[in-house]
Amino acid sequence: MGGEGPVAPLVVTLALPDDVQAELDALRRRWFPAGRTAVGAHLTLFHAVPGEHEGRVRADLADAAGRGPLPLRVSGVMSLGRGAAYAVDSPELARRHRALQEAWAPWLTRQDSQALRAHVTVQNKVDASVARETVETLRATFRPSDVEAEGFDLWRYDGGPWTHLERFTVDQRS
Repeated sequence: MGGEGPVAPLVVTLALPDDVQAELDALRRRWFPAGRTAVGAHLTLFHAVPGEHEGRVRADLADAAGRGPLPLRVSGVMSLGRGAAYAVDSPELARRHRALQEAWAPWLTRQDSQALRAHVTVQNKVDASVARETVETLRATFRPSDVEAEGFDLWRYDGGPWTHLERFTVDQRS
């Protein structure tokens, strides 16, 4: 009478323009410890949404993507203590994230219930001194940039690499 096991959790990330994604992926390959990265560079919005709510998650992401352009500012290099990341600022992203948090509040983990601190990690799981050197190196050449998000990506967490389920493309019309 074996039933199905637990449904794998869902991950929601922000889809970035291809050129920006390629640059961040290259930085992640350069700075992330060898063999420690299962996925490319990403801006995680939700880390572990219960998979049994996939239908509702898809509907809400489609709605969030349909609400017009999603401007972002890559605003600086930030220390993660044992890693480095690029900070991303966007009042509109923060609003949409908060609306999704409110809609999904009963199911969210403590981590996913926190205020959004948008960033793309390019290094993690290294000694703090190595991370400090990386942050200094990245800051030396950093220039803020403005980009438009492409959409929201929905993934299934399979215990290692993620499985991409769908992209919800942002409606660029205002």
